[in-house]
Amino acid sequence: MIILLQLPSKTIIYAKIYEINKMTKLKIYIFRHGQTTYNRDLRFTGFHNPGLTKLGIKQAEKISKKLKNKKFQIAFYTHLKRSKQTLKEILKYHPECTKLVKDDRIIERNYGKLNGSTHSAFIKKIGKKLYNLEVHGDTVSDLSPEGKKEVEKFLGEQEYNLIHRGYHVSPPGGESFAMVEIRVKSFIKDLIKMMKKQKVNVAISAHGNSIRLFRKIMEKSSISETVSWVIPYDDYYEYTIG
Repeated sequence: MIILLQLPSKTIIYAKIYEINKMTKLKIYIFRHGQTTYNRDLRFTGFHNPGLTKLGIKQAEKISKKLKNKKFQIAFYTHLKRSKQTLKEILKYHPECTKLVKDDRIIERNYGKLNGSTHSAFIKKIGKKLYNLEVHGDTVSDLSPEGKKEVEKFLGEQEYNLIHRGYHVSPPGGESFAMVEIRVKSFIKDLIKMMKKQKVNVAISAHGNSIRLFRKIMEKSSISETVSWVIPYDDYYEYTIG
């Protein structure tokens, strides 16, 4: 914007005033959906589509109150019900948000054949060590002969050999953390480009494991640190884009 200033000497000075939003840091607010019926029942959720429990709604309301005084113009969600239900609670305080965007690059990790199965049944079938690997991405550097035999019986020798890579192992028919990271990284790249171009803040209603990889990329964290995180149901993460 160009402003003309009239001085006593009648000299005209041209002063360029920069828009405030050009100097303001842009913000990302990302949060996990509230508890679902699968979370409550200790089931692998993945791509399945359960809704929020009463507790899950309360957790979403808690996030909404924490974000009440923040401002964002665009909100992202996935096609899964739990993402949409949580975002609905957050948007109650944000009339300034005028655009909603569905993007499944931030969807939950696909657990493949484990989607919908209970954690306890999985543990019983293949043992606690592999369960830890599948849920948290822990690196299993060594297994007892008994453990190896048990895993080979369930997954086969080829899949067993992948266990030693930890972060790169995927459940049968599902995704590894490394695979999820690829799509989340693509999302972040496009997101930041869009934010800088449109000068907007954004909110993202995502999932536990997509947030895990989102944090890894944004915080430049190690694999060991990434797999140790517990992503809460009732809080959010904030990032500043320069």
